[in-house]
Amino acid sequence: MKRMLKILLLLVAGMLAAALSGCAVNRATATVDPSADLAAMKTMHVQRLEEDGYNVNVLIADKLRGMGYEVSTGTEKRTDVDALVTYWDKWMWDITMYLLELTITIRDPRTDYPLATGTSLHTSLTRKSAQGMVDEVIGNIFKGGEKE
Repeated sequence: MKRMLKILLLLVAGMLAAALSGCAVNRATATVDPSADLAAMKTMHVQRLEEDGYNVNVLIADKLRGMGYEVSTGTEKRTDVDALVTYWDKWMWDITMYLLELTITIRDPRTDYPLATGTSLHTSLTRKSAQGMVDEVIGNIFKGGEKE
């Protein structure tokens, strides 16, 4: 009987560990086109999503300004800058609202060609603040190569 109880406890612990590890997913990736010279850019425009109720555009613009870029933001698409920055954010509810996934794309403003793209995904158990996700994505795109 004691052995049966021990096996049952091990089985329950294994199932619990498998269930909880499935809830803890982190993924952060970035790709930069070999033709892109992000360090040579001086001006950028962060195009705000119409439905963005969390001002993610402001977080992105502030991060890029902190790196030395001249950055504007708004809903309009500008072509008179060195790069157009677009983003996609997905928010989820789990006791509180949190940013589940953020994708930031740096584009050629005249052709819309994606010069660099970064994505960060953190599920509820490993959630980060929206600022932390912006920092992670921008950091992965620029890989520590902040503009001087």
